[in-house]
Formats: sequence, structure tokens, C-alpha cells
Amino acid sequence: MSDIVARARALADDLLFPGATAVDSDGAVPDAVLDSLAAAGLYGLTGPVSHGGLGADARTVHAVTEALAGGDLSSTFIFLQHLTVPAMVAGSPLAEAYLADLCAGRVRSGIALLAATRPEPVAITARRDGDAFVLDGGVPWVTGWDHVDVVLVAARTPDDVCHFLLVDAETGPTLEVIPQQLVAVQASSTVELRLHDHRVPADRLVRSVPLADWQAADPGNLRTNGSLALGVAARCARLAELPGLDADLAAVRSRLDAAGPAELPGARAAAAALAHRATGLLAVAVGSRSVSRGHPAERLAREAHFLLVFGSRPAIRTALLAELGG
Repeated sequence: MSDIVARARALADDLLFPGATAVDSDGAVPDAVLDSLAAAGLYGLTGPVSHGGLGADARTVHAVTEALAGGDLSSTFIFLQHLTVPAMVAGSPLAEAYLADLCAGRVRSGIALLAATRPEPVAITARRDGDAFVLDGGVPWVTGWDHVDVVLVAARTPDDVCHFLLVDAETGPTLEVIPQQLVAVQASSTVELRLHDHRVPADRLVRSVPLADWQAADPGNLRTNGSLALGVAARCARLAELPGLDADLAAVRSRLDAAGPAELPGARAAAAALAHRATGLLAVAVGSRSVSRGHPAERLAREAHFLLVFGSRPAIRTALLAELGG
């Protein structure tokens, strides 16, 4: 899979990083950037080869995510949400209808999974009504709204079963979005999603999972987000020409790769703390230019701040407070 990682690194260095300042300033990721990721086959990274995907293993997914995050975090943030969906759709009743297009990037997707990842209060509820599921509730973070065709929405029933449904990314009387104002990755088109009596055809059901089963597996799903922080830290190391950071990066990466579910919160905290420290070192190395709006050091510092809280869990927060507090 080394050629896939090499493709991602080339895109990060030749396309994403050179354009990141403009993306951040404009507050929008150009469609052409995401088209380039699709043309490189990266939208199929987690999809099966049988449907045009790359069938990449976990380490390759992590390496690609890290490489792209060191180019432009907004673009990577949009792309990363998509990777969940081909993996979930594979083997489901929707595979033949959607999987090839998802892998090719002809259909692009976001996720709204809070009803599965946060036990209470229930973010989005589901009830069956004839040939449809009716959804009510909302989630504060859905990324890539202006760039996705469908959103994988988790919704829960009173008996704590999570239904994962492909919902069309179209606003209307029963589906509303409110743009979020973020300190970083504003260009990621992240919105609050609100649903009220929103009907989704039952044939858009990807799968149903008891909440307890999803919660038991959730700690093992935390690794990939750590690659975002590693990508930011690695870009800082290159810009500041601080080779000492390379050893720290290797150590944190190894810790993430070796961590089991119990160790992952601490490893994720170490990655976020490293990105935070790396941006500080870059600012000092660059000097006064680092506080000029639009300088890469300024943008990377805001991104590291964002990653201190993105995709967190209580155990990560506790570990990170201890890491930063010394």
C-alpha cells in the first residue's frame, strides 16, 4: 500500500499545502481539491476492491490521513468523514446501489453518528412508520455539507437499537442546517443538523446495531483521528526544520499503533498535545511573522487548538488535561 501513501503525500505537498492559506481565507474548499482526491482513488480507501475500492488496511488509512492533514486540515476533515461510509455500506443491502459510486467519489458522504457515540441525551430518535423511518432531533457537527450527497445518520429507538440510515443531504421543511462558526477548519462546511418528522425510506437502512454493541466497539474506533494531529505536527516539524520533533512524532505514532482500546485515549491525548506543542515551537522558530493572519504558523496553531477537542471522549479529555498540566 506504499504507493497509496505516496499519492497522498504528493497531493498534500503539491496541491493541499500550497492552497491551504487561500482555502482558510476564503472559508471554502474548492470542489477541484476534493475531485483530485477522488481521481487519485482515495475516496475508495476503505471500500472493497470488488466495488472499485482500495481495500486499504488500517495502517495505510492512518498514514494517508496523516499525510493529507499536513497539507490542509479542512479538506482532510471533509474527506475523513466519507471513509466511514463505504466501510459501513459494504456488505449491507445498499452495497450494489451505492458502493461503487462511493468508492469512486461520484457519491460523497458525511456522518452524523452522535446518537450512537453519546448515550444520553439521545441526539436523534427513530420510529418506524410503514415503509419509512421517522427521525427527530439533531447533532451539532456534520462536516462537508456543501460537498456531500448523503449523510450516514445514526438514530435510536426507545429499546436502544441504533439504525444507520443514508439520508439525502438536502434541506427542506423537515431538515435544517445551521452553519457553524469555528476557530479553524471553517472551510470544512461544518453545520448543525436538525430533523423534525423527517421521513427516510426504510430501504435506505444500512444496518441496525444494539447500542451496547456499538458502545463496546467505540474505543477501538478512536485511532484514525489521532492521525490528524500527527499530520499537523509533522508539517510544523518540516517548516521549522526541527529534527528533534521527528523522534517525538515516531514515538507518538508507535504508541497510537500499539494501543488497545484501554490505551487509546491516552495515546490520542499524546497526539493532540504534540500538535499543540509543535505549533508553539513553529511560532517561536518563525518569529513575529507567525502572528500575521494567513501565515501557515498561525493557521496550524488554530488547527492544533481545534484538535485538542475534536472527536474527544471523557477519557481523552482527562488524559489530555493531565498531559498538558504536567
